[in-house]
Amino acid sequence: MKPEPTGTMKPTRIWDLLFLAALAVAATWILVRVFYGSFPPIPVYAGASLYPVALIEVVLAFMVRSRISNHQLGDGPRQLHPITAARVAALAKASALVGAATAGVWGGFLLYLLPQRSVLRAAVSDTPGAWVGLVAALALVGAALWLEHCCRTPDDPSDEPAH
Repeated sequence: MKPEPTGTMKPTRIWDLLFLAALAVAATWILVRVFYGSFPPIPVYAGASLYPVALIEVVLAFMVRSRISNHQLGDGPRQLHPITAARVAALAKASALVGAATAGVWGGFLLYLLPQRSVLRAAVSDTPGAWVGLVAALALVGAALWLEHCCRTPDDPSDEPAH
């Protein structure tokens, strides 16, 4: 097994995202259970701000993928500078983590709200906003993972199956 060079960024692991989301679900559920009565209502568009970010990352992924597959890496015109590619990969990794944490928060809200719908009228009106937020967060995670995947070079050793 060859040691990994220092300074290389490893691909985001799904288990890390799931652990972060589960931690956020648990913490949010506890907090919502204790403080729900003092929360303001959740509007339907509360979590929708992540949709444009996810869309931008998908568009960016296709642009990066096109440049890498056409070997347009460098610092010339119409080329993708390697530093820009590294920054985009870092953005993708950070967005995946933010999306997973946000999905956990909205999941924690839903974990509390869904059983309370028959008891609390506020839970009924807050549920759609929580669903919109959860779907937006999952869209961001998907877009970020796709962007991270598109940042890999064709000869990236992480694309090869492990022996």
